[in-house]
Amino acid sequence: MAPAQQVRRLVATIHPQHPRGEHDPELGLAGVSATAPHLSGLRPAHRSMERFDRRTALLVVDLQNDFADPVGSLSVVGGDAVVPVVNAAVDEALAAGAMIVATQDWHPESTPHFEKDGGIWPVHCVGGTWGAELHSDFALPHTAHRVRKGVNGEDGYSGFTMRDPTTGHEVPTDLEDVLRDGDIERVVVCGLATDYCVKATALDAVRLGFEVMLLGDAVAAVNLSREDGDEALAEMAGAGVEIR
Repeated sequence: MAPAQQVRRLVATIHPQHPRGEHDPELGLAGVSATAPHLSGLRPAHRSMERFDRRTALLVVDLQNDFADPVGSLSVVGGDAVVPVVNAAVDEALAAGAMIVATQDWHPESTPHFEKDGGIWPVHCVGGTWGAELHSDFALPHTAHRVRKGVNGEDGYSGFTMRDPTTGHEVPTDLEDVLRDGDIERVVVCGLATDYCVKATALDAVRLGFEVMLLGDAVAAVNLSREDGDEALAEMAGAGVEIR
């Protein structure tokens, strides 16, 4: 099945027919957790990190209505269940004096990223709309940094980089500069979705030389294919991401 057809099937299946939090056993669309028994071995070789301190940033990836709310245009099953877990991590990070950063997709109304304009995804997270807003239950402190991606129509999977969907040219977001300016050495990643923006952000953080931890109970996967979430976790662990 072509990617665009997979996406259409996914959206037709999970929105708006599914009740809140329902799991489709045929599609395997539930959020995946790194604490599942078969994923318990996903640990890199480097030393275990404490979760938060002043050299650590909590990166909350794309916890927006179109992904986290059950009526969002690209709703991730289990996305709303991630919100209270992320809020607990925010409280822990604040208590430790850690930096907090939230990323947001922030697309124009038309972009080659969208299926209607030649891409594969339904329209989502259009800047200034309800869908692009952070989930209403997400308790982001007013002192937190926000990094918006895809503003000029780019693909914005990673919080660190954006890619022109036509030419493939990549440009950085502000995220690395925010972290370097704050003397950040380690990042703790959570949010949506495991197999896309969370994975891309975590892998870019490793590439840029940060120590990286993923909160396995604070992510959920799109799972266009049944194993996408598990495979994303394995790829991140293989790259050196510590999964807790």
